[in-house]
Amino acid sequence: MSVPMPKEAPEVAAPLLEVNNIEVIYNHVILVLKGVSLSVREGGITALLGGNGAGKTTTLKAVSNLLRSERGEVTKGTITYRGERFQDLDPSVVVRKGVIQVMEGRHCFEHLTVEENLMTGAYTRRDGSAKVADDLELVYTYFPRLKERRKSLAGYTSGGEQQMCAIGRALMSRPEMILLDEPSMGLAPQLVEEIFGIVKDLNEREGVSFLLAEQNTNVALRFAQYGYILESGRVVMDGPAAELRENPDVKEFYLGVSDEGRKSFRDVRSYRRRKRWLS
Repeated sequence: MSVPMPKEAPEVAAPLLEVNNIEVIYNHVILVLKGVSLSVREGGITALLGGNGAGKTTTLKAVSNLLRSERGEVTKGTITYRGERFQDLDPSVVVRKGVIQVMEGRHCFEHLTVEENLMTGAYTRRDGSAKVADDLELVYTYFPRLKERRKSLAGYTSGGEQQMCAIGRALMSRPEMILLDEPSMGLAPQLVEEIFGIVKDLNEREGVSFLLAEQNTNVALRFAQYGYILESGRVVMDGPAAELRENPDVKEFYLGVSDEGRKSFRDVRSYRRRKRWLS
């Protein structure tokens, strides 16, 4: 009688981006990130959550290597992308390798038209004007409003249109991963839903991976597959987005909802005394 061979365990794909126990210091004195670790799988949307000052933007800038312009540096830990060490690379090299950051606050070139802003995203490309033109039309497919406003100066467009322009500009570089910082900031709820819907489409149809820093925990966890919660420069919780949405601590401290029902801001704002991970 033959003995069945044991089945091999399925191989788990290595993360596209891996941040391992990093520490970030500004001005050689101010410790901002303390042992932050996270990973982003290829083709996924990963949310980096937390309040203002939690360290979300610093984490993104550590990945894109933009800390030095603000006198910050990664002093411990490693950042790897497709297994390659990233923190020693020039930011322009990071862009050419397919990792693009969309900054908080959009940062469009106000004196350029919408289309000129989009074309700046293709500056590092060397694959010919025809492919760039094809990608411009692809951006207009996802953001038809930008096509309507393509000849308008970016400084005279709305906040939502500027956010679309910033994401579209990132797409023009043909990224593998977009680091998206606070896309909902200053936007009306309807526009927030529209922006996140487009992010989801870009992820599913174009295969763009996202690391998304966001204060709006509710909307971020509806669109992401996995989430990390930062507080005071540390990861205090992580898990699949569906599980985080149902976690009692997340409900109470980040969504303002508990088993007793929705809480008022007055009740929630004293939460630090009761958080189990800060005790």
